[in-house]
Amino acid sequence: MTQDVVTASIRISATPEEVFPYLTDPELLTLWLANWADTTPEPGGRFAINVGDSKVRGTYVLISPPHRVAFTWGLHENTVLPEGSSTVEIFLTADGEETIVDLTHRDLPVGERAQHKEGWDMCLAKLTETARS
Repeated sequence: MTQDVVTASIRISATPEEVFPYLTDPELLTLWLANWADTTPEPGGRFAINVGDSKVRGTYVLISPPHRVAFTWGLHENTVLPEGSSTVEIFLTADGEETIVDLTHRDLPVGERAQHKEGWDMCLAKLTETARS
């Protein structure tokens, strides 16, 4: 793991088809990742969420249901991690009736890495409970 990359992985008792909408649907994103979301899940489409007081803004780079999604990530009016300056990629891999979720967050400034690792671990744990079948 390099200093500008954060990774996280979980296993969910649900299929990739059941989990994938939680990565793109604004209502479902608010159940595990954000307190507000506005998305247009298509390449070049809007990815906008509020996580507490933080306004995360970016665009979807890749949508490949039900196995992969990638979007840019950054904070509105922030010079350390500006809008769209990093990339989050999530892979969903079927394992029987379960799904392995592998997340990689690239291009994070060194000072942002620990905070984002903690945040992703916490959010993915919440996704595990939320998306369970």
